[in-house]
Amino acid sequence: VESEGELEALAQVAEEVDRPAPFAIRVNLDILAPTPHHYTRTGHAKVKFGVPVPSAMDLYRRAAGDPRLLIRGIDVHIGSQIVESEPYRRALEGVLEVVDALEAEGISLEFIDLGGGYGVEYQGEERMDEVGLAESLLPLLRERPYRFILEPGRFLVGEAGLLLTRVLYVKRTEAKTFVITDAGMSELLRPSHYQGYHDIEPAVADASREPEVVDVVGPICESGDFFALDRELPMLEAGELLAIRTAGAYGFSMASNYNSRPRPAEVMVDGGTVDLIRHRETLEDLVRGEIIPGEE
Repeated sequence: VESEGELEALAQVAEEVDRPAPFAIRVNLDILAPTPHHYTRTGHAKVKFGVPVPSAMDLYRRAAGDPRLLIRGIDVHIGSQIVESEPYRRALEGVLEVVDALEAEGISLEFIDLGGGYGVEYQGEERMDEVGLAESLLPLLRERPYRFILEPGRFLVGEAGLLLTRVLYVKRTEAKTFVITDAGMSELLRPSHYQGYHDIEPAVADASREPEVVDVVGPICESGDFFALDRELPMLEAGELLAIRTAGAYGFSMASNYNSRPRPAEVMVDGGTVDLIRHRETLEDLVRGEIIPGEE
């Protein structure tokens, strides 16, 4: 839980079902972690996430005397796409200080969750060194009895996925060349929302093509609908497929039906095995929940 209101709502649900609710509190330790975009810095005092330590202590004390609530753990998440282990060590040191203070008051925890956000390679930058991360954290944990939880979602799947999109048109003006694709910000939001970088290349390579500086954009009526700005790519043609890499994390999970666009199919490739794992949406899927008055 991340606020007093959430904890009270959880307690009310527990009362309704007559079953104590296990919970952990996400603490805000005011750690400003180095991330590529300020939207992904989630551990400092001026963001909406987490509960400041003094308030978290009060919530744990209150829960200890509430039969509707069952204290289990403590959480922290300091940001996303972090490639250095030092901020995680600082976060763990801060969490352990809270844990020790709780234990001194007779409030025991079962687990510590240090969150995720471990960086992967998008543009040739370093990715998180998982061995270095372990070497940084383990000395603080070896003598502790707690279950230790990490959330390495992006680190596991980010580089495993790509978005295939077809070039609709190549539009050349005096100021720019635009490669307009059938995918857009509704399918991959990171470039527009976080100014995230994704490698883009033709699905079929052709070394004879001359390079050209282009904007790769989608068909949606938004200036923010783009995948790459001023990117040097081989000269492209309408009809060919582009592969947009590192879309395994926050690709489909952030996709939407913006502008009533059906979401694409998903395909899993395992060596020579190819499986359709999600059907392409249709117009019927988009309007299924709509009701015309008088026709219920």
